[in-house]
Amino acid sequence: MEKVVILGSGPAGLTAALYSARAFLSPVVIEGPQSGGQLTTTTDVDNFPGFPTGVTGPELIEHMKAQVIRFGTRFESRMVEKVEKEEDTVVIHCDDGDPVRTQTLIVASGASAKYLGLPSEKSLMGQGVSACATCDGFFFKDRNIVVIGGGDTAIEEAMFLTRFGKTVTIIHRRDSLRASKIMQERAHANPKIRFVWNKEVVEVLDPSKGHVVGARLKDTKTGEISEIACEGFFLGIGHTPNSSFLKGIVEMDGQGYVKTLGGSKTSVPGIFAAGDVQDPVYRQAITAAGSGCMAAIDAERYLEEMSHK
Repeated sequence: MEKVVILGSGPAGLTAALYSARAFLSPVVIEGPQSGGQLTTTTDVDNFPGFPTGVTGPELIEHMKAQVIRFGTRFESRMVEKVEKEEDTVVIHCDDGDPVRTQTLIVASGASAKYLGLPSEKSLMGQGVSACATCDGFFFKDRNIVVIGGGDTAIEEAMFLTRFGKTVTIIHRRDSLRASKIMQERAHANPKIRFVWNKEVVEVLDPSKGHVVGARLKDTKTGEISEIACEGFFLGIGHTPNSSFLKGIVEMDGQGYVKTLGGSKTSVPGIFAAGDVQDPVYRQAITAAGSGCMAAIDAERYLEEMSHK
Protein backbone atom coordinates (compact mmCIF):
# COMPACT_ATOMS: atom_id res chain seq x y z
CA MET A 1 0.00 0.00 0.00
CA GLU A 2 1.41 3.37 -1.06
CA LYS A 3 0.81 6.61 0.80
CA VAL A 4 0.84 8.91 -2.23
CA VAL A 5 0.63 8.08 -5.93
CA ILE A 6 0.92 10.88 -8.48
CA LEU A 7 -0.34 10.52 -12.03
CA GLY A 8 1.68 12.70 -14.38
CA SER A 9 5.25 13.97 -14.56
CA GLY A 10 4.85 17.55 -15.72
CA PRO A 11 5.35 20.62 -13.47
CA ALA A 12 2.25 19.81 -11.38
CA GLY A 13 3.15 16.16 -10.82
CA LEU A 14 6.83 16.81 -10.13
CA THR A 15 6.10 19.63 -7.67
CA ALA A 16 3.58 17.41 -5.89
CA ALA A 17 6.27 14.74 -5.75
CA LEU A 18 8.81 17.19 -4.34
CA TYR A 19 6.58 18.29 -1.47
CA SER A 20 5.36 14.74 -0.79
CA ALA A 21 8.89 13.35 -0.75
CA ARG A 22 10.15 16.06 1.60
CA ALA A 23 7.25 15.15 3.91
CA PHE A 24 8.60 11.54 3.98
CA LEU A 25 5.55 10.17 2.16
CA SER A 26 7.62 8.17 -0.40
CA PRO A 27 5.57 9.21 -3.46
CA VAL A 28 5.30 7.10 -6.61
CA VAL A 29 4.98 8.96 -9.91
CA ILE A 30 3.30 7.13 -12.77
CA GLU A 31 4.61 9.02 -15.79
CA GLY A 32 1.97 8.17 -18.38
CA PRO A 33 2.33 8.36 -22.18
CA GLN A 34 4.38 11.58 -22.33
CA SER A 35 7.05 11.83 -19.66
CA GLY A 36 7.37 15.46 -18.65
CA GLY A 37 4.06 16.54 -20.14
CA GLN A 38 3.53 19.40 -22.60
CA LEU A 39 6.73 21.18 -21.53
CA THR A 40 8.78 18.57 -23.34
CA THR A 41 7.42 19.94 -26.64
CA THR A 42 8.42 23.52 -25.77
CA THR A 43 11.83 24.72 -26.90
CA ASP A 44 12.35 27.93 -24.92
CA VAL A 45 10.77 28.78 -21.56
CA ASP A 46 11.38 32.37 -20.49
CA ASN A 47 8.54 32.77 -18.00
CA PHE A 48 9.46 30.25 -15.30
CA PRO A 49 11.02 32.01 -12.28
CA GLY A 50 14.64 31.29 -11.46
CA PHE A 51 16.05 31.08 -14.98
CA PRO A 52 17.23 34.60 -15.93
CA THR A 53 18.51 33.50 -19.35
CA GLY A 54 15.65 31.09 -20.01
CA VAL A 55 15.58 27.31 -20.16
CA THR A 56 14.24 24.75 -22.60
CA GLY A 57 11.17 22.76 -21.63
CA PRO A 58 13.02 19.41 -21.53
CA GLU A 59 15.82 20.94 -19.45
CA LEU A 60 13.36 22.36 -16.92
CA ILE A 61 11.70 18.97 -16.56
CA GLU A 62 15.08 17.27 -16.11
CA HIS A 63 16.02 19.74 -13.36
CA MET A 64 12.73 19.13 -11.56
CA LYS A 65 12.97 15.36 -11.96
CA ALA A 66 16.53 15.24 -10.59
CA GLN A 67 15.39 17.25 -7.59
CA VAL A 68 12.54 14.90 -6.67
CA ILE A 69 14.67 11.79 -7.21
CA ARG A 70 17.15 13.26 -4.73
CA PHE A 71 14.42 13.07 -2.08
CA GLY A 72 13.45 9.50 -2.86
CA THR A 73 10.61 9.75 -5.37
CA ARG A 74 10.07 6.58 -7.41
CA PHE A 75 9.02 6.64 -11.07
CA GLU A 76 7.05 4.07 -13.03
CA SER A 77 6.39 4.16 -16.77
CA ARG A 78 2.90 2.78 -17.10
CA MET A 79 -0.46 3.75 -18.55
CA VAL A 80 -3.42 4.20 -16.22
CA GLU A 81 -6.66 2.77 -17.54
CA LYS A 82 -9.08 3.11 -14.62
CA VAL A 83 -9.30 4.35 -11.05
CA GLU A 84 -11.57 2.94 -8.34
CA LYS A 85 -12.24 3.88 -4.72
CA GLU A 86 -12.60 1.06 -2.19
CA GLU A 87 -13.39 2.44 1.28
CA ASP A 88 -10.21 4.32 2.29
CA THR A 89 -8.11 2.95 -0.57
CA VAL A 90 -7.69 4.18 -4.14
CA VAL A 91 -7.02 1.42 -6.66
CA ILE A 92 -5.23 2.36 -9.87
CA HIS A 93 -5.55 -0.12 -12.74
CA CYS A 94 -2.72 0.03 -15.28
CA ASP A 95 -2.15 -1.42 -18.73
CA ASP A 96 0.19 -4.12 -17.40
CA GLY A 97 -2.59 -5.64 -15.29
CA ASP A 98 -0.82 -4.93 -12.00
CA PRO A 99 -3.00 -2.57 -9.91
CA VAL A 100 -1.52 0.00 -7.54
CA ARG A 101 -3.19 0.58 -4.17
CA THR A 102 -2.72 3.88 -2.39
CA GLN A 103 -4.13 5.92 0.46
CA THR A 104 -4.10 9.12 -1.62
CA LEU A 105 -4.01 9.89 -5.32
CA ILE A 106 -2.88 13.15 -6.90
CA VAL A 107 -4.08 13.46 -10.49
CA ALA A 108 -1.71 15.67 -12.46
CA SER A 109 -2.25 14.12 -15.86
CA GLY A 110 -2.52 17.47 -17.66
CA ALA A 111 -4.40 18.35 -20.81
CA SER A 112 -3.57 17.82 -24.46
CA ALA A 113 -3.77 20.64 -26.97
CA LYS A 114 -5.88 19.83 -29.99
CA TYR A 115 -3.94 19.73 -33.24
CA LEU A 116 -4.90 19.39 -36.88
CA GLY A 117 -3.02 16.13 -37.26
CA LEU A 118 -0.77 17.24 -40.11
CA PRO A 119 2.72 15.69 -40.40
CA SER A 120 4.18 19.12 -41.20
CA GLU A 121 2.52 20.58 -38.10
CA LYS A 122 4.07 17.93 -35.86
CA SER A 123 7.56 18.26 -37.35
CA LEU A 124 7.57 22.03 -36.79
CA MET A 125 6.49 22.02 -33.14
CA GLY A 126 8.69 24.56 -31.38
CA GLN A 127 9.92 25.87 -34.74
CA GLY A 128 7.02 28.24 -35.35
CA VAL A 129 4.12 25.93 -34.50
CA SER A 130 2.62 26.39 -31.03
CA ALA A 131 -0.59 25.82 -29.10
CA CYS A 132 0.18 28.34 -26.36
CA ALA A 133 0.27 32.05 -27.13
CA THR A 134 1.11 32.97 -23.54
CA CYS A 135 4.10 30.62 -23.60
CA ASP A 136 5.51 31.47 -27.01
CA GLY A 137 4.06 34.79 -28.19
CA PHE A 138 7.12 36.73 -27.02
CA PHE A 139 9.27 34.95 -29.62
CA PHE A 140 7.24 36.40 -32.51
CA LYS A 141 7.81 40.11 -32.09
CA ASP A 142 7.08 42.01 -35.31
CA ARG A 143 6.31 38.76 -37.14
CA ASN A 144 3.27 37.76 -39.17
CA ILE A 145 1.23 35.24 -37.20
CA VAL A 146 -1.74 33.04 -38.04
CA VAL A 147 -4.17 31.55 -35.52
CA ILE A 148 -6.31 28.55 -36.42
CA GLY A 149 -9.85 28.37 -35.05
CA GLY A 150 -13.03 30.36 -34.60
CA GLY A 151 -14.05 29.95 -30.97
CA ASP A 152 -13.19 31.82 -27.78
CA THR A 153 -9.84 30.03 -27.49
CA ALA A 154 -8.73 31.22 -30.93
CA ILE A 155 -9.85 34.79 -30.26
CA GLU A 156 -8.15 34.89 -26.87
CA GLU A 157 -4.92 33.61 -28.43
CA ALA A 158 -5.18 36.12 -31.28
CA MET A 159 -5.85 39.06 -28.97
CA PHE A 160 -2.85 38.18 -26.84
CA LEU A 161 -0.60 37.74 -29.87
CA THR A 162 -1.38 41.26 -31.13
CA ARG A 163 0.92 42.49 -28.35
CA PHE A 164 3.84 41.00 -30.25
CA GLY A 165 3.03 40.29 -33.88
CA LYS A 166 3.04 42.67 -36.79
CA THR A 167 -0.21 41.09 -37.99
CA VAL A 168 -2.40 38.31 -36.62
CA THR A 169 -4.60 36.47 -39.12
CA ILE A 170 -7.39 34.21 -37.88
CA ILE A 171 -8.03 31.32 -40.27
CA HIS A 172 -11.44 29.71 -39.88
CA ARG A 173 -13.08 26.92 -41.86
CA ARG A 174 -16.46 28.68 -41.74
CA ASP A 175 -17.67 32.15 -42.74
CA SER A 176 -18.39 33.36 -39.20
CA LEU A 177 -16.86 32.98 -35.76
CA ARG A 178 -18.20 30.65 -33.07
CA ALA A 179 -16.77 32.82 -30.29
CA SER A 180 -18.95 34.74 -27.86
CA LYS A 181 -20.32 38.05 -29.12
CA ILE A 182 -18.10 40.19 -26.89
CA MET A 183 -14.98 38.33 -28.06
CA GLN A 184 -16.01 38.77 -31.69
CA GLU A 185 -16.48 42.49 -31.19
CA ARG A 186 -13.04 42.83 -29.65
CA ALA A 187 -11.41 40.89 -32.46
CA HIS A 188 -13.10 42.90 -35.22
CA ALA A 189 -12.17 46.14 -33.47
CA ASN A 190 -8.48 45.29 -33.23
CA PRO A 191 -6.58 46.84 -36.18
CA LYS A 192 -3.89 44.13 -36.10
CA ILE A 193 -6.33 41.25 -36.55
CA ARG A 194 -7.31 40.02 -40.02
CA PHE A 195 -9.62 37.18 -41.04
CA VAL A 196 -9.44 34.45 -43.66
CA TRP A 197 -12.80 32.71 -44.03
CA ASN A 198 -13.82 29.29 -45.35
CA LYS A 199 -10.29 27.93 -45.35
CA GLU A 200 -8.70 24.86 -43.77
CA VAL A 201 -4.98 24.27 -43.41
CA VAL A 202 -3.64 21.34 -45.42
CA GLU A 203 0.07 21.92 -44.81
CA VAL A 204 2.42 24.07 -42.75
CA LEU A 205 5.12 25.33 -45.09
CA ASP A 206 8.81 24.88 -44.35
CA PRO A 207 10.92 24.80 -47.54
CA SER A 208 14.10 25.52 -45.55
CA LYS A 209 13.48 22.58 -43.18
CA GLY A 210 14.00 24.75 -40.13
CA HIS A 211 11.10 27.05 -39.36
CA VAL A 212 7.59 28.01 -40.42
CA VAL A 213 7.34 30.30 -43.46
CA GLY A 214 3.65 29.91 -44.29
CA ALA A 215 0.62 27.69 -44.60
CA ARG A 216 -1.14 26.06 -47.53
CA LEU A 217 -4.93 26.48 -47.41
CA LYS A 218 -7.89 24.79 -49.06
CA ASP A 219 -11.15 26.61 -49.63
CA THR A 220 -13.91 24.63 -47.90
CA LYS A 221 -16.45 25.63 -50.56
CA THR A 222 -14.54 25.60 -53.84
CA GLY A 223 -11.55 23.39 -53.04
CA GLU A 224 -9.20 26.08 -54.35
CA ILE A 225 -5.65 25.94 -52.95
CA SER A 226 -3.86 29.08 -51.77
CA GLU A 227 -0.96 30.02 -49.52
CA ILE A 228 -0.41 32.56 -46.75
CA ALA A 229 2.97 33.73 -45.50
CA CYS A 230 3.63 33.64 -41.75
CA GLU A 231 6.39 32.99 -39.24
CA GLY A 232 4.13 31.95 -36.37
CA PHE A 233 1.46 29.24 -36.59
CA PHE A 234 -0.74 29.01 -33.49
CA LEU A 235 -3.47 26.46 -32.81
CA GLY A 236 -6.55 27.86 -31.09
CA ILE A 237 -8.89 24.89 -31.29
CA GLY A 238 -8.91 24.03 -27.60
CA HIS A 239 -7.54 21.47 -25.17
CA THR A 240 -8.70 18.07 -23.97
CA PRO A 241 -8.08 17.24 -20.30
CA ASN A 242 -6.47 13.83 -19.79
CA SER A 243 -9.14 12.61 -17.41
CA SER A 244 -10.99 9.78 -19.20
CA PHE A 245 -9.75 7.20 -16.69
CA LEU A 246 -11.63 9.11 -13.95
CA LYS A 247 -15.00 9.00 -15.67
CA GLY A 248 -17.72 8.11 -13.19
CA ILE A 249 -15.35 8.49 -10.24
CA VAL A 250 -14.87 12.20 -9.57
CA GLU A 251 -17.00 15.16 -10.55
CA MET A 252 -15.99 16.88 -13.82
CA ASP A 253 -17.32 19.73 -15.91
CA GLY A 254 -18.80 19.31 -19.38
CA GLN A 255 -15.37 19.37 -21.03
CA GLY A 256 -13.87 16.75 -18.75
CA TYR A 257 -11.89 19.05 -16.46
CA VAL A 258 -11.79 17.72 -12.89
CA LYS A 259 -13.68 19.98 -10.50
CA THR A 260 -11.74 20.97 -7.39
CA LEU A 261 -12.94 22.68 -4.24
CA GLY A 262 -11.03 24.06 -1.32
CA GLY A 263 -7.67 23.87 -3.09
CA SER A 264 -7.03 20.56 -4.82
CA LYS A 265 -9.74 18.39 -3.27
CA THR A 266 -12.02 16.55 -5.67
CA SER A 267 -15.48 15.20 -4.96
CA VAL A 268 -13.90 11.96 -3.69
CA PRO A 269 -11.95 12.03 -0.40
CA GLY A 270 -8.37 10.97 -0.89
CA ILE A 271 -8.26 11.99 -4.56
CA PHE A 272 -6.72 15.35 -5.40
CA ALA A 273 -6.13 17.13 -8.71
CA ALA A 274 -3.49 19.61 -9.86
CA GLY A 275 -2.36 21.32 -13.03
CA ASP A 276 -4.04 21.48 -16.41
CA VAL A 277 -6.35 18.51 -15.79
CA GLN A 278 -8.34 20.83 -13.50
CA ASP A 279 -7.40 24.22 -14.97
CA PRO A 280 -9.06 25.34 -18.21
CA VAL A 281 -8.10 28.99 -17.62
CA TYR A 282 -4.39 29.60 -16.90
CA ARG A 283 -2.59 26.52 -18.28
CA GLN A 284 0.91 27.70 -17.35
CA ALA A 285 3.88 25.74 -16.02
CA ILE A 286 4.12 27.99 -12.96
CA THR A 287 0.43 27.74 -12.06
CA ALA A 288 0.57 23.98 -12.55
CA ALA A 289 3.57 23.78 -10.23
CA GLY A 290 1.78 25.88 -7.61
CA SER A 291 -1.28 23.66 -7.71
CA GLY A 292 0.98 20.61 -7.40
CA CYS A 293 2.32 22.05 -4.15
CA MET A 294 -1.26 22.58 -2.93
CA ALA A 295 -2.22 19.01 -3.79
CA ALA A 296 0.76 17.56 -1.90
CA ILE A 297 -0.06 19.61 1.20
CA ASP A 298 -3.75 18.64 0.97
CA ALA A 299 -2.80 14.96 0.64
CA GLU A 300 -0.44 15.19 3.62
CA ARG A 301 -3.15 16.76 5.78
CA TYR A 302 -5.65 14.14 4.65
CA LEU A 303 -3.27 11.35 5.68
CA GLU A 304 -2.71 13.03 9.03
CA GLU A 305 -6.47 13.22 9.64
CA MET A 306 -6.93 9.57 8.65
CA SER A 307 -4.22 8.46 11.05
CA HIS A 308 -6.20 9.91 13.95
CA LYS A 309 -9.42 8.11 13.06
